[in-house]
Amino acid sequence: MEVLSHHIYEYKKGLRYLVLHTMKITDRETAEKKLRANHIPYFIQINKRNINVFFGAEECVDVMRRLAVKPLNEFTAEEDFILGSLLGYDKRQQCQRYLSKLKLRDSHMTVVA
Repeated sequence: MEVLSHHIYEYKKGLRYLVLHTMKITDRETAEKKLRANHIPYFIQINKRNINVFFGAEECVDVMRRLAVKPLNEFTAEEDFILGSLLGYDKRQQCQRYLSKLKLRDSHMTVVA
C-alpha cells in the first residue's frame, strides 16, 4: 500500500495525469477506500490474480475505461502507445516502442500470392 500512497501523492502534486497500479485482488477494497477518500476518479481492470487500478484525471480514466476491455498484453501497438503516453512515459521511447511493435506485427503477416 506504500506504493499506492506514493502514486496518489504524485497525482495530487500534478506529476502524473494517469496512474496504473497493479496489485493483488485482495487489496482492492483498501485501494478503493483510499481513492474515494481522496476524491480521485478510478477504474479497475480485473485479471486472474491481480487487478490494474487506473486512476487520475477523469478524462484519462475515461479513455482507459474504453481501452482496457482486454488484458494489457493484448493491446494493439496503437493502444499501447496511447497508454504509455497517458502514463507520462518518455515520448521518444514510446515512439521507439510503437515502431518496434509495428515491425513485429508486420513480420508476422505473410503475403499470399
